[in-house]
Amino acid sequence: MIRLISFEGGDGSGKSTQLRLLEQYLAGRGRGCLGTREPGGTNLGKMIRRVLLQAGTEEISSPTELFLYLADRAQHVHEVIRPALASGTLVLCDRFTDSTLAYQGYGRGVDLGMLRRLNEVASGGITPDITFLLDCPVELGLSRAEERSSIIHSQSSATEDRASRAEDRFEREEVEFHERVRKGFLELARTEPGRIHVLDASRAVRDLHEEIRKIVDEKLANGE
Repeated sequence: MIRLISFEGGDGSGKSTQLRLLEQYLAGRGRGCLGTREPGGTNLGKMIRRVLLQAGTEEISSPTELFLYLADRAQHVHEVIRPALASGTLVLCDRFTDSTLAYQGYGRGVDLGMLRRLNEVASGGITPDITFLLDCPVELGLSRAEERSSIIHSQSSATEDRASRAEDRFEREEVEFHERVRKGFLELARTEPGRIHVLDASRAVRDLHEEIRKIVDEKLANGE
């Protein structure tokens, strides 16, 4: 039975858009679902998100970054995900444990075995039933992310603009970092093909939504 669907991918892959579209589709069918995200799915998580994404030029060490994300996840699971699952609500999550492995593991070089053990603790053993990995060339994803940031900045007040610009911390990483993250995601998908569905995120938004919808409909119809 499907309880948790996660959306993964690099910056600018469109995962947040696809989560919203699926949430709207399922709601239209009368299927109760909850859309949430990491980091920032709880009040505490919002504070952690500000620290992570709005640190500006402040250096955040890899261990510090890792434990902030894990703290966000532990609170998220405790406060949002586990109660929703217990009530029978289908949860759609924008990033989950795979992002830790891809970004902190493959991207930062933190030991994958240790990350898996820490993920197990922070997630309380909860694993997505389906993961949609939206994959596209790094250059395309980063150009989309830059365009999105420009739109946000143009619509923000001066104060909001400063806060929004700080969210570009990951986008400012070298291209090689994002390439490692992408390869990490694809390696995770290779090892778990039954759970992780790799989708070509360079395609049109509606085409991607239709593919995701068909996969979810099939799983639900089969009682998975």
